Formats: sequence, structure tokens, C-alpha cells
Amino acid sequence: MKQEQQDTKCSPWEPTRYQNLFRFVPSGTIFARFKTRGKQVRRSLKTTNLDLAKRKLAELEKHEHGIADERRRGKMLFGEALDQYHQSVKRDPTTRPSTKAYYDQRVKALLTSWPGLENLDIRHISKEDCQAWAEKFAAKYASSSYNHSISILKHSFEKAVEAGVRYDNPAGKLERSQERPKRLNLPSTERFEAFVNEIEHSGSGKSKPCANLVRFLSFSGCRKMEAARIAWADVDFDSGRIRVLGDPEHGTKNGEWRNVPMVPEMRQLLLRLKAENPSAKPEDPVMAVRECQKAMNRAAQVVKMDRITHHDLRHLFATRCIESGVDIPTVARWLGHKDGGALAMRVYGHLRDEHSDAMAQKVCFSTVPTNAGGCPQGK
Repeated sequence: MKQEQQDTKCSPWEPTRYQNLFRFVPSGTIFARFKTRGKQVRRSLKTTNLDLAKRKLAELEKHEHGIADERRRGKMLFGEALDQYHQSVKRDPTTRPSTKAYYDQRVKALLTSWPGLENLDIRHISKEDCQAWAEKFAAKYASSSYNHSISILKHSFEKAVEAGVRYDNPAGKLERSQERPKRLNLPSTERFEAFVNEIEHSGSGKSKPCANLVRFLSFSGCRKMEAARIAWADVDFDSGRIRVLGDPEHGTKNGEWRNVPMVPEMRQLLLRLKAENPSAKPEDPVMAVRECQKAMNRAAQVVKMDRITHHDLRHLFATRCIESGVDIPTVARWLGHKDGGALAMRVYGHLRDEHSDAMAQKVCFSTVPTNAGGCPQGK
């Protein structure tokens, strides 16, 4: 008995006042010791602080018990969880078709950027794995693409949690990246005319319809799919307006239809198209093509300007309107914004400031001309 007491005193392990926590006397480091499903776990908590060790013990026990539960519950591939979430998005009647198509793109990008992810056992994917992927993905893709992709990743793991395959979400703490507005580098009037002319005379079978679509988007501010669905019945030459209805089921992006006024160049374009196709029926689409990005890419290279997209033509419309003196709330209404111009102000506010600076030079309080010549000369 005395020998056993002596052996205990000589042991390098010292019990603490908390169950399952033991201090290694030589270093003072606290270890956790407990059993889970018949397995003995002993792990250094890498601290000498007892209160901190207690908190770490709770996390470790939760983790180890979770692993044991996962082994009991069975296997699920990440691709199976991803498919469950993806199908839930596709079945949601409130999700717009364009949003569903975008999700398809993001799912493809996710699987391409993480080779083999689809066939990984979802129980074995760690927080470190997710973090390593996120760092590489964020360095290559835009912030908006990154944010949507980590959202898909998180929701897929949630499906595994709901199924009882995992107890935690290893992607749960991935942080969203700050999305900065795209820097607008739009062509000048002269460069834009050369750009459209190059598209129109490229020699392809769709060159003229592509040029017409570029003009239509630039003169109306419509989104690509909105323009594709505009029929001749939506064009009213008498009132000088174009009715934008959007998708037959969901309408435009904000869910409402709107009228866009015909600027002079739009009227000329529509009159020419009508004259070229006098037998067009009211239900026929005005545009002969729905997209022309390849033609735009080629023309931009030829005229040596930055590549622009269909949506950039919407920005071009807004920019030209504001530079022409149209107030931002009115431009916002033409674009289909419902916020009274708040978004347009954030995107195009610098144009209003430039216009304001130019107008300030016309203000005069004297009949004596200034150095800038802004005031009329008195008699």
C-alpha cells in the first residue's frame, strides 16, 4: 500500500479540479483524457491555464464525439450534398431562371477549382481544406464570384449536417470578400462608333444583327434578356416609348414592367429596322439575335479599346444620359431601379459631380468678366 502511494507521488501526471483534465507536472501543460465509444483519447491542450483548458476540453469532446457519430451514421460524398442543395435551388419557384442559370455556372466553377471535391467523403473535409481552397479561389476570381461560391459550399455542408452525417460545417467561418464596384472604362463617342462599325462590317452572317443589338442596348439601357423579349407590339412610335416587360413569368429583375423613352438615335434605329422588315408581326422580336459577346470581343481588339460586356452597354446608356444633363433619379427610373436613384448615385455619382463643376463655371455675380470668361461682359 505504501509502495502504491509512493508510485502515485512520483507520477508526472497531476489531477486537476476538473474532470478529464490532467497536468503534466514537468512542463505544466494540461492534457485532456476521456473515452468516446470505447476509445481512449489523450490530447495536449497546449496551455498551462486551467480555465482555458476547460474551454478547449469542451470543444475537443464535441469534436471527438462528432467524429464517432459520423462514423456510425455512414458515408456521404460531397457531390451528393451539393446536388441536394442545387436541386433545392432549381425547385424554388421564387428563384428567377437567370439566377438558376448563374448557380449552374458557380457550381461548375466550384468543382473545377477544387479537383476531386465531388467524390470526397464529406465527413473527412476539414476547415483547413476549405480555407486552403478559399485562398486560392479568392486570388483568381472576382469578389462576387467568390462570395457566391462559398455560399454554395456552406449550404452543401449544411445538407450533410441536416442529414446527420456531420455535426459541424467546416466552411461555416469562411468570410465574404468585400465587393467593390466595377471600374467603368467606357469608350468615347468616336471610339464607340468605330466599335459598332467594326461589328457591322466584320463579314459574318450575324454582323448586322449583332451591331443592331449593341446599338439597341446602348440606346435603351435594357439588360440583355430584357432586350431579347421586346416585340414590335412593345414599340410605340406615337408616344416615343418602349415597353420593357421582361420574363413572361417573373417580369423584369425588379418584378415590374417599365417604359423607356426613345432617344433620337433609338427612334432612327427602330424606324430603319421596321422599314427593313415591313412584314414583321406585333409578336415578333425586334432583335434578331439575343447576344453578341464574341463579336464585341473581336471588335474591341480591332479598334484597340477595352473589352466591354452587354451589361457595360447599360452603363454606357446611363453615362451618356447623365452627361447630357438628365437627372440621376430619372435615369434610375429608366433603368428600372426602385430605390429612387440610390444605386445609380453610388455608381454614377462622379458624373454628377463633374457636371456640377462645369455648371458652376457659368454662375456669375458680376458684369465684369472673370479670367475664365464665365461672366458676360457688361456694357
